Formats: sequence, structure tokens, C-alpha cells
Amino acid sequence: MTKTILSVDDSASIRQMITFTLETEGYRVETAVDGEDGLEKAKLGSFDMILADLNMPRRDGISLIRELRTLPAYRFTPLVMLTTETQAEKKSEAREAGATGWIVKPFEQKQLLAVVRKVLG
Repeated sequence: MTKTILSVDDSASIRQMITFTLETEGYRVETAVDGEDGLEKAKLGSFDMILADLNMPRRDGISLIRELRTLPAYRFTPLVMLTTETQAEKKSEAREAGATGWIVKPFEQKQLLAVVRKVLG
């Protein structure tokens, strides 16, 4: 069965790169332009994994993850931060909110695929 991933990022080029990389490997990808859009799409759909940027308008990635973890459908779903931030305190805050992992931008396509494969099995 094809796994479906939601990519939430305010950068169109990052969304395009993630979509191309993951669809080439057989994943189904939907995108959201910011955290609020991502939350709306997550509530309406069903995703096996969510990749979220940290710094976005309307709702940042940490508050998105925090909100998703309150929803029964996303209690155990892999939620991975994808961001330029590298500070330990931000990583800690993301973990406390419920993030499964953290990928620093810019990233290699093979690195993204390795993380996706690891968390999705």
C-alpha cells in the first residue's frame, strides 16, 4: 500500500523538491503552504507521516506538531521537523511537542529518503 506524506513548508521550492524526491520513490505526497494549512489538511485527510518546517507564517511547525499530537489520528504518526534551525533548545522544544525527528536544511535527497524509510518502516 502506498504511504501518504504531508509536506508542510512555506517555501514552494522545498515543497517541490520533497514532492519530486518522495514521489520518485513511490510515496504519495500532499503539500500545505503553512502550519494552519497543514493542520486543516491533516484534519481532513489521513497521512502516514508529516514533514513540517519550523518557521512558517500563521502557525509554526512546533505548534503544528503540538496540535496534531492532541488528535487521535496523529497520536503515533511520525512527525518530522525539516528546518534550517540547529539550536539544541529548538530541537528539545520540538521533541517535547512530539516530533519524531529533525532534518536540517539544506538536506540531501538520500538523507530525506533514509529518514522517511526509517520512520515508515
